[in-house]
Formats: sequence, structure tokens, C-alpha cells
Amino acid sequence: MKYIITAIAIVLLFVIIEMIREFFGFRVTHYKISPDESENTENTHRILFLSDMHNRVYGKENCRLLRAIRGEEPELILIGGDMLIGRRECDFQPALDLVKALAKICPVYYANGNHEQRMKENPEEYLYSYRQYRKELTEAGIQFLENESRKIQLGEMLFYIAGLEAPMGCYSHFHRKNLKKDELIKRIGTCPDEGYSVLLAHNPADMETYFAWGARLVLSGHFHGGIVRIPGIGGVISTGFHLFPKYSGGIYRKGKQTAVVSRGLGSHTLPVRLFNPAEVVVLDISET
Repeated sequence: MKYIITAIAIVLLFVIIEMIREFFGFRVTHYKISPDESENTENTHRILFLSDMHNRVYGKENCRLLRAIRGEEPELILIGGDMLIGRRECDFQPALDLVKALAKICPVYYANGNHEQRMKENPEEYLYSYRQYRKELTEAGIQFLENESRKIQLGEMLFYIAGLEAPMGCYSHFHRKNLKKDELIKRIGTCPDEGYSVLLAHNPADMETYFAWGARLVLSGHFHGGIVRIPGIGGVISTGFHLFPKYSGGIYRKGKQTAVVSRGLGSHTLPVRLFNPAEVVVLDISET
């Protein structure tokens, strides 16, 4: 019995140490994507994807995070939402400072998550104004994609980048509304035939709808990697309290379509990570 108790104590100590380590750190995750499924990686474009920061700060004024981002030398930064915390008492200054600093590195395109969106749709419930947050970032050069899209030319490759704001019912914990393809089209239009289409869609729960829309690349977050990950299985629980979500974090392929779900850089309701380090996602996309 003594040996069993000792073993349990050692395991618990390891788990606690690992949770502390992951809480204060992050990693840079690289993915290579070839639109035509070729092995040619000579002409690639580096896009950096950030999501679910939730006001997290890594070092003074986020110096550690910014150093890592600059070191990757991205041509473009895409933000998938939830950079701030949408609560009445929470200031957005940490998110504001970080995103402004990103604009000095390269062009930045920002799609909202559920935290920004609920502040936007219910301004009377918050002490801090989403309108002011957006205004300051727009003045700093950030391009917001609120059910909007942009054409972006990188080298010889044309990107068509769309940012989705799904109905807030799609984020409900226990009676979640599934996003239908016709609702998605109503919000952002049909997927274009030209260029390489990238959809910034915060909630990966509707991934099959995003694929049906036709996006070549879907970038999501929201699930925080499943909070706790089991090696070989994946995330245990989503931020909506659904067990073993299909798209919890990582890269997923369906024919010529690809989805990347970020595990995020912060936390809020459940400030826990286990076998699930926070991450900056770097995408090297080959020219077609």
C-alpha cells in the first residue's frame, strides 16, 4: 500500500510540475502545406496564425512572444479571435498592446472570436468598449474581417482570406446551434474559384460546414487544444464542455482541403493545460 501511495504522489507531482511549466510557456508549431499536394517546397509563403490569447502576457510587454514571432519572419499574420477576455471587468490593454506590436512586423488580418463578438453585439454589458478596441487597432494598421474577405497577393500566389462571425448560438455550451452552409454563405458569400481560399472561423465544431463551403485552408481555435490532451487520442474537453472534440488541435486533411486548429496561447475559465502546450502556429504554404 505504501508503494502505491508513493507512486500516486510521484505521478501527481509530475502532473503539477508539467501544468506549471505549460502555463508559463509556449511553443512554435510548424506545418507545411502544399495546395497541389506536390513535394515542391522551393517557393513558399510563411503565414503566422495566432488565436485565443485571452490577454496572456509572456514576459514584459510580451517580449518573449514577440521575439519568437519576429524570429519566424512571417509575410502575413492572421488572427483567429479571442485575443482579449470578454468579461465586464476585464481590460483589453494586453491584447491591444500585443496586436499593435504585430502590425510593425508585417500585415495583420484579424477575425473575431466569441469574446470580441459578444462585446461587439452587447456593448452595454461591458465596461470596456469593443468599438474603441477596434478603432485603435484599425488606426495601427490592423485589417478586421467581420464577415468580410480580402484578396492578398504574396509573390505569384493570390490568397482570398475570409473572416467569419458565426451566430452566437454556435458557441452555446449545452444547446449549441450547428452552423449550416446556407447561413455561412449568407454571412460571407460563396467560396471564390480564384486564388487560394483561407477561412478564419473561430469555432472548429462546424468544420464540416467550412469544408462544404469550399475553403482550401480553414484556421480555427476556440477549444484550447482540449484543455488536457491524451497522447494518441487528442483533446479531452472543449471550451463548450463537450468531451473528446473531433477537431481539438493540430492539422487535419480532407482531400485537397486542410484545417489547422490552434491550441491557443492563453486560457480563462479553466486555467489549465496538460500535455497541451500553448502555441504559435507557423504555416509554410507552397505556391501552386
